[in-house]
Amino acid sequence: MKKLSMLLCVVVSLSLLLLGCSQENKKEIETKEKGGSSLKSIEGKWEGSIQIPNQPLPIIVQFSSKGGTISIPVQGGDQYPLSNVKLIDSSLSFSMDIQGQHITFNGKVEGEKITGTFKQQGQSLPFELMKASDDKAEEVGEAVQIELKDGTMQGVLTTPQGNGPFPIMIIIAGSGPTDKDGNSAALPGKNDSLKMLAKDLAAHGVASIRYDKRGIGQNVNLGGKEEDMRFDHFIKDASSWVEFAKGDKSFSKVGIIGHSEGSLIGMIAASETDADAFISIAGVGRLIDQVLLEQLEGQMPENLLQESKDILDKLKIGEEVQSVSTELQSLFRRSVQPYMISWLQYNPQEQLQKLDIPVFIVNGDRDIQVPVTDAEVLHKAKKDSELFIVEGMNHVLKEAPEDREGNIATYSNPTLPLAKGLMDNIIGFLEKNEVLQK
Repeated sequence: MKKLSMLLCVVVSLSLLLLGCSQENKKEIETKEKGGSSLKSIEGKWEGSIQIPNQPLPIIVQFSSKGGTISIPVQGGDQYPLSNVKLIDSSLSFSMDIQGQHITFNGKVEGEKITGTFKQQGQSLPFELMKASDDKAEEVGEAVQIELKDGTMQGVLTTPQGNGPFPIMIIIAGSGPTDKDGNSAALPGKNDSLKMLAKDLAAHGVASIRYDKRGIGQNVNLGGKEEDMRFDHFIKDASSWVEFAKGDKSFSKVGIIGHSEGSLIGMIAASETDADAFISIAGVGRLIDQVLLEQLEGQMPENLLQESKDILDKLKIGEEVQSVSTELQSLFRRSVQPYMISWLQYNPQEQLQKLDIPVFIVNGDRDIQVPVTDAEVLHKAKKDSELFIVEGMNHVLKEAPEDREGNIATYSNPTLPLAKGLMDNIIGFLEKNEVLQK
């Protein structure tokens, strides 16, 4: 079943593109523009991805009149200089040299969109960039921060009007480069789903904190080295926000809302911190290896699929795999295996059963990433939970048409409101369980 695996499979999809890049490599490189058009027409920030099999690799390219830089947020690659940036009519090309490898991008500029081919070591992959809006997005809330062992983590606090104390929900975003607002660097445009969720909660008397995960957005500096990353880092971060809220007398009760991968993170954090309520939205009900294999079936030859199964079997028992086929390096390279081992230790059904607090499980019946069956599996695992299926809602919490193309189009449309019935039922759940006083 071919799904938008870009949002489900988090760290396992990172490529080898900028591994080993360091700040020392960031020396100025002259741009060769002779015989070409002025780069002023494309100046600014462009966001998009390289279409690596099974999961696009998000990239950010900043063009100036003198050249440009490229950043890869999920790998910590920040503003690496480009060379040979040329624009001839609508044909654009630029390149970069890393550790003896010559990497090229060749594409076409069509208004606010650039499409073309990325080449590295004889491999060719499509890439796409969209011009980022110059308009500053309206922030919903005020800046807050917590101190962690490895640095300061930034977040946004949104509070209702009037006098507190208010109940507060910690909102945990989904997988990959998904930020605190619910937007992914792997996709052009924005949907602002989690920002809307925070705004609507406040309208009903519920405060919230949402934050960029470590390695993303405001907290990119907390990403660290890929080989040192563990799933437990995300759990501890979420737990720290819960403890932060519990220590503030402005808040009466503290709950968690976990979206997509944030559901698993949230249910574990809820157990560790004695949160007052837990809401899972579009949360996966199975171990991640099952989800990954489901996504790989039909997308690769049988020999590679079998190798993937064998690798995952070893990772599940805590064994790293020394030899991985070239075609599977983007998924199972050595540096990402420790993270996957730590992730595979958590079974969503088992973790949910540990909770002795009100639990609400929500899913949309037009979610093409996490099907309704996952919500049903979670509900079955914890029979005293409440289950609600939102009619017409997709993975980004918007009402979506049945056709796949139309569904995906909503991922990049911030003007669409949250699906009808979502907020009413969330608020109803909080009131029923006395997290929010009527």
